[in-house]
Amino acid sequence: MGRIARLSDELVNEIAAGEVVERPASVVKELCENSIDAGARSIRVSLRGGGLSLVQVVDDGSGMSREDALLSLERHATSKLRDFDGLYAIRTLGFRGEALPSIAAVSRFTLETSEPGAAAGTRVHAEGGSAEAEDAAPSGGTSIRVADLFFNTPARRKFLKREETELKHAQEAAVRLALAYPEIAFQVEHEGRALFASAAGAELRERIAAAVGTEVHPHLLDVDERRLGLRVRGLVAGPEFSLSNARGLYTFVNRRYVRDRGLTSAIQRAFADGLAPGRQPVAALFIDIEPSEVDVNVHPQKLEVRFADPRGVYEAVLAGVARALGSQPRPGGMPAQSSSPAEYAFAVERFLSRARELQATGLPFPIAEDRPSDARPPAFGQARPGINEAPPPGYFGKLRWIGALAGRFWICEGAGGTLVVLDPHAARERAILSRLRAAFGKNREEGQGSLFTAQAELAPEVMKTVIARRGGLSKIGVEVEPFGSNAVRITSAPVRIDSLRAGELLGSLASADPGEVAPDHVDAYAEGLRLLACHGAGADAIAEPTEEARRALFAELEAADFSAPAKHRAVVALQVPLLELEK
Repeated sequence: MGRIARLSDELVNEIAAGEVVERPASVVKELCENSIDAGARSIRVSLRGGGLSLVQVVDDGSGMSREDALLSLERHATSKLRDFDGLYAIRTLGFRGEALPSIAAVSRFTLETSEPGAAAGTRVHAEGGSAEAEDAAPSGGTSIRVADLFFNTPARRKFLKREETELKHAQEAAVRLALAYPEIAFQVEHEGRALFASAAGAELRERIAAAVGTEVHPHLLDVDERRLGLRVRGLVAGPEFSLSNARGLYTFVNRRYVRDRGLTSAIQRAFADGLAPGRQPVAALFIDIEPSEVDVNVHPQKLEVRFADPRGVYEAVLAGVARALGSQPRPGGMPAQSSSPAEYAFAVERFLSRARELQATGLPFPIAEDRPSDARPPAFGQARPGINEAPPPGYFGKLRWIGALAGRFWICEGAGGTLVVLDPHAARERAILSRLRAAFGKNREEGQGSLFTAQAELAPEVMKTVIARRGGLSKIGVEVEPFGSNAVRITSAPVRIDSLRAGELLGSLASADPGEVAPDHVDAYAEGLRLLACHGAGADAIAEPTEEARRALFAELEAADFSAPAKHRAVVALQVPLLELEK
């Protein structure tokens, strides 16, 4: 007998399911995309057990006949692709014909559907792949129930995250589609509790605010960049509003949500140095491009694409975001210059490129490469990966302040005529972080006193997490209490918190990873303390301070612990020796 054998249909479906169905969020995405392609104007997503117990998607789309309903559960059966040429001009969201059979292969699956005006509908049951059809009442659309996901593949189910985590992914899958299709009403609920709801025709601003937080609304700027055969449109938040992670960064290609490093990098570059270290921009950008110029068939879950001209797309995104940001004040209150941050970045890149060409000719044109090296001037803070550089004793006390640069950096003279460039935000963050760590676990009278009260409106899932983690928040000095259905009041905090950004901070604290250390040890709360320090630094950093403020900060830095863990590599001060300047 030969060693090569044809796989059974059941095993083939299991393999396909492994590629298409990663978690409950995958089911939500695939079913909602089918609803959109079916012309739905209303989509309701109901979840139980984070989506593991149940994912149900109900739409008012065109529905199916019995014949089509049964065919939809066969692999490579689709209404959205007819010939080879169509593969390279995809205009729908789903087209492979693998989603439904893959989902049915690993769940207890029920589909109810009917065509408009039909006297009877169809109900299809499938459990582990085998399907049976029967008559049902006409539904005026399609309803799909996916129960007990991975019930027959326990080895895969055990790799899923906690119910709370899976629920967040499932909700996010629906939110992405809601952002791309504002003409469709979306409703997401978990065990009867509303998580997200947006009426048909809602503006993109409203949906971003519902997804990220209402406080982002006044900071959103229009993006509209047109090139030959290409358009970049959408909204981006100004640099004064940012997040600690990339959860507010949405990029779409022909209304399909994609994850593309080039697109993300182009958005981040447009901000240049406008964002504090460790912060991420908020944006929802749509790239409209001729379908033949983009390949969407390069990822099993269609989350990645390949552009025929990636450089042209990335440059259009960069220019569009930079143009939107161009009229905004520069960091530190400086007015916008004639060139945008992105244009400055382009100029620097062109300069370095030309400089390397000159260096290759043998001319004495030295270039300081942006990479860790022992030959680089000392930088105090976290200058190199894995190393927290600490200054020698008395270093900051000997600095002589010269002035401010671009409303952002302090220029000082150090011992021996060295030039010292200090980042006041990073300096304040380091000083506050040291103070918070020193006060951890002590009485409020010893450093954890309340400075103010504030309130914030939160997304429902964030609200649930914040309330569930009140004990952990209290450990770092943040006391909260419910204040209405989707709001909390901060009654005590160890740093001054901007009331307009209180919701953002609580969202970041709610998602902070405690790490694998003893629960009562300060390092178990390192990320939460860092977020507090970063927030406090943003509120307290002064671009052009008084002499009293400078001396106070220098004194705090002298006492600061530079060995304390920091998640992002925030350089407090960069030192350039006089000899280097003479060279």
